[in-house]
Amino acid sequence: MEEVKKYADSISAELSEKKGVWTLTKVVAERKAFLSKKKLEYIAKFRFDDENKEIRFTEMLKESGSGISSGDMDDMSPGFGFKAGTYKTGMGGREGSIKEQSNLFGKDYSYEFKFEEIRAKIEEIAKNKGYDFKYQITSKGL
Repeated sequence: MEEVKKYADSISAELSEKKGVWTLTKVVAERKAFLSKKKLEYIAKFRFDDENKEIRFTEMLKESGSGISSGDMDDMSPGFGFKAGTYKTGMGGREGSIKEQSNLFGKDYSYEFKFEEIRAKIEEIAKNKGYDFKYQITSKGL
C-alpha cells in the first residue's frame, strides 16, 4: 500500500480506506457557471486479498453538481439532474466504458486525463508484489 499511497500523492489523488476497500478519487474537471457548480471525478476502488494473493479493482467516472440548473423555460428547477447511460464491457477492463463516458462528459467539460494509466500503475504495483490483478465491472464483491 505504501507504493499506492506514493502514486496517489504523485497524481494529486485522494486515497481512503473503509472496511478493507481502498478508494482512489481524482477530480478530473470542474465547471462553474452562474449559481451552479459541476464536478467530474475518476473513482477507482480496489481490495488487496492477501489470502488469494490478488487485487480486485474497478473504476468509474462520476459527475456531481449543485446549484440551479435550467433547461427549457418551463422546466426551471433548483437542485441537480440525473442522467443515465449505457456502456459495453469486456475482459480487458472497462476502458471502452470510460472512453464512452469521457466522450459524453467531454461535451460539457474540457480536460485531458488518461484513465488507463491509473489502472496500469495499480496492476504494475500488484504484480511486482506477487499479486494477480483482477478487474471487476462493478464494486460488488470487492
